Amino acid sequence: MPNPLATLGGWMRASIAGTGYAARTFVAVLRASGGLWRRPRLISDQIHFIGNYSLVIIAVSGLFVGFVLGLQGYNILNRYGSEQVLGVMVALSLVRELGPVVTALLFAGRAGTSLTAEIGLMKAGEQLAAMEMMAVNPLERVLAPRFWAGVIAMPVLAAVFSAVGVVGGYIVGVQLIGVDDGAFWSQMQNGVDLWDDIANGVIKSVVFGFAVTFTALFQGYEAQPTPEGVARATTRTVVIASLLVLWLDFVLTAFMFK
Repeated sequence: MPNPLATLGGWMRASIAGTGYAARTFVAVLRASGGLWRRPRLISDQIHFIGNYSLVIIAVSGLFVGFVLGLQGYNILNRYGSEQVLGVMVALSLVRELGPVVTALLFAGRAGTSLTAEIGLMKAGEQLAAMEMMAVNPLERVLAPRFWAGVIAMPVLAAVFSAVGVVGGYIVGVQLIGVDDGAFWSQMQNGVDLWDDIANGVIKSVVFGFAVTFTALFQGYEAQPTPEGVARATTRTVVIASLLVLWLDFVLTAFMFK
């Protein structure tokens, strides 16, 4: 019979060792990024691949989230005769919370899995090993451009999500339900602060960009060079990145909005 205490200790030891190895890989990617800015085309190509191809799903999702916020917000605020503050409720919900978080989760499902599969297939096809044989650092040529492209694309996608979501809330609240147009926008303008609300949402999206992009790249880089290994790595990317986003969201919210 296996010893439960020994099994738990082995799991904890492996988890700590894996976390330490991931941290060393993260530092190595940052070090390999030093000369990357002299070749900005590498980053711009990856921004197009990661960000532009994720734009449609982000915009459509933001629109429908805005629709739902407009409906639910009106139903709740109407009970207290405060439906005129629907605009500020929709805007704060999006820029503070839903914009960064939902964008990061969609980013993990769309771009994160794509990055993991791409890196994993490059490893399975021995392309990374061939680069090392030609004295080309895979961290600098493959991982670093994709890493910084994800970090740059995430705040932009979150801003698009929030902006389209506000438009969706306006369509439902003002055009369909009949909330006063001027009250919707004026309350939003007075209630949303640039630094306390919008800037904190941008910080959240940047942190999520670091976490999700590195998780996707690390899982692909460490995947077993088999079809089953790449499939498992892709699944781990979605699970780990999603849990990491939700945990980081709680930590950041606790510090930002005390």
